[in-house]
Amino acid sequence: MAPVIFWFRRDLRIGDNPALRRAGELAGGSGVAPVFVADEALLAPSGPTRVRYLAACLEALTPDLDGALCLRSGDPKIVLGQMCREIGATTVVATRDFAPYGQRRDAEVTEALRSEGIELSLLDSNYAVAPGSILNEAGAPFKVFTAFRRRWDTFGPLMVRGAPETTWVAVPSTLRPVDLIALAGTRRPELFGDLPDEASEPLPVAGERAARDRLAAFAEAGAPLYKERRDLPSIEGTSRLSADLRFGTIHPRTILAEVTGGNDGSVVYRSEIAWREFYADVLFHAPESVTTSLQSSLRGLRWDQGPEAEERFRCWAKGETGVPLVDAAMRQLLVTGWMHNRSRMIAASFLVKHLHLDWRWGARWFMWRLYDGDLASNTHGWQWTAGTGTDAAPFHRIFSPVAQAERFDADATYIHTFVPELASVAPPAVFQPGGGADLLNQVKYPAPMVDLKAERAEALDRFAEARGKKSS
Repeated sequence: MAPVIFWFRRDLRIGDNPALRRAGELAGGSGVAPVFVADEALLAPSGPTRVRYLAACLEALTPDLDGALCLRSGDPKIVLGQMCREIGATTVVATRDFAPYGQRRDAEVTEALRSEGIELSLLDSNYAVAPGSILNEAGAPFKVFTAFRRRWDTFGPLMVRGAPETTWVAVPSTLRPVDLIALAGTRRPELFGDLPDEASEPLPVAGERAARDRLAAFAEAGAPLYKERRDLPSIEGTSRLSADLRFGTIHPRTILAEVTGGNDGSVVYRSEIAWREFYADVLFHAPESVTTSLQSSLRGLRWDQGPEAEERFRCWAKGETGVPLVDAAMRQLLVTGWMHNRSRMIAASFLVKHLHLDWRWGARWFMWRLYDGDLASNTHGWQWTAGTGTDAAPFHRIFSPVAQAERFDADATYIHTFVPELASVAPPAVFQPGGGADLLNQVKYPAPMVDLKAERAEALDRFAEARGKKSS
């Protein structure tokens, strides 16, 4: 028997990896040759911060494979075909990808390998319930999360299995994990201008062991308090497992098996896992939603365009809007490569409904800068906030940055941390546009870009215009 090639993608772990286990079963004593293909189609439009985290995940995976991970760059169908010829492999195994590009790529790879007598076997998914599996009584996908969640809860039981026992077959690499960073960001949007690309602080420890450590800590101490703490951006109230899920250093099955408590926090956390899977399902059924508003009635919504609009976008991205909570959120992204979920919603709402800028601009910036950037979650998180996506009462939800700060950053710890020029300004003044500072304070902080009340009214007028109605 020839070795079997296992193609790592978004499953950078050896535990709870059914496709990897199957590769070992098919290989028998001939062993498994693990490979990761640095695909330019994915790396070129990716910001360096996320690719740096990917490289760290690959570095952490390598010793778990006894150093046998082969890393090559290029078109996967060409790279995998060449590798099969080198070792005489006739089978390639991978975890199924449900994203739009991943499905197209896998279809092309399947056809190319088949022409050489090689089989591409795709198994399992990166989700507890694979996208496309949950349908209503009419056989159609659910459009509302609540109904999706009820059906999602019926799937199971979920089986978590450990790492397979297999022999790893080393095939020479043509690059190192750190070399991936040089391949990133070659398709940088002109819209970004002189905005910085990389986080200034070190990224968290990557890899399967780090992910399991984070899960263990959260399951023990964080999950029971999750409901009360998850919306407070100044504390560690979330699991911080989003990047681990993004790169597959842990599977959601493993998380759900750990966070099993009946307390309110654990129940709400499991619901957040379901939200992630709902958005993946929405993207699977509507791949065009990456660039097209899901709500057809809002596809004509009027956005500001041109150089002035682009400059306002860059002020938002730099955290220089003069609205303290929005600026704290955007600077957290610049400094850490991550942003608290509550902050993501507030910052997104401000861009769309106070600055009247296209949600796709913001979604692209988040995908560029977030090290946990996930296409489905990011796209439909933005669409939900923009009111163009999966929401029964979409556009009228306009977050007030002041009210949000008063409620979720009451002592201003988050604002003071990321907007240090306002450190001397106490609540409630610090929540106000401009930091509530008058000229006597001599605080070097930007004046507010917009009048929040006026721009809220303008947003509702544009919504009414798009719907063909007069605003009340």
